[in-house]
Amino acid sequence: MRIGVDLGGSKIEIIVLGDDGDVLLRERVATPQGDYASTLGAVVELVAAAEKRVGAGATVGVGIPGAESRVTGLIKNANSTCLIGKPLKRDLEAALGRDVRLANDANCFALSEAVDGAGAGAQTVFGVILGTGVGGGIVIDGKVLTGANAIAGEWGHNPMPGEHHKDVCYCGRKGCIELYLSGPALARDHRRVAGADFQAIEIAGHAANGDTQCETTLQRYESRLARALAQVINILDPDVIVLGGGLSNMDRLYQNVPRLWGEYVFSDRVATRLLKHRHGDSSGVRGAAWLWS
Repeated sequence: MRIGVDLGGSKIEIIVLGDDGDVLLRERVATPQGDYASTLGAVVELVAAAEKRVGAGATVGVGIPGAESRVTGLIKNANSTCLIGKPLKRDLEAALGRDVRLANDANCFALSEAVDGAGAGAQTVFGVILGTGVGGGIVIDGKVLTGANAIAGEWGHNPMPGEHHKDVCYCGRKGCIELYLSGPALARDHRRVAGADFQAIEIAGHAANGDTQCETTLQRYESRLARALAQVINILDPDVIVLGGGLSNMDRLYQNVPRLWGEYVFSDRVATRLLKHRHGDSSGVRGAAWLWS
């Protein structure tokens, strides 16, 4: 059996998968805020309780909103800041008495969708998170590509092509893709141009009901998404791109974006498929479990 843990900023989710991928157990608890020791303890308690309930030991994979430094083994780039600079993998292994596999949450999403999700059977899958932030993960032949710097797939912090960059990202760089394609970015763009303070889901709803300003905002968003993904296609040439996160539920993206990206892809035909996630919010925790495969 496989245990997956999704260690998020607001909740910790655990799942136990059988060998066939069936869910045997799932549970969520609130993440202790700003307290590394309590967060570590919560994960250890969840694993112990899960194994007791299913009556067997299991492998453990953990997805985190950050990455493990190749140099120090400490956590970096985490929006759950209490993890930054901590030896999370080493501490979990010591507490659980076994090897633990650790991966970025976007990598876990991509792995889940590549193993038995929307990208099942594809050789190369690029998984995209379009939510509060923008992230990505790469899976090739069923294995996560981590990269020499543990940043493979982090397309959200490349500059958005075709824009005049003014805004500064939280990472300190100007014009990051995340500044244009996250949920807050979509709302901010509409507010700047149309003067209306709508959230992303409201913009999509108003556009569907004929609001021309909201429709124009979504068309700008789709053009930017097409340009950003075209860069990924030109470099990685994936078989499948799977979208996750809140904005991935806008079904119009799957028709409109592939119609637009051909202008920017260095090919006479684009065979890459743009697909909606199959496992939704469960993909992160499922992917953590599949780190042992």
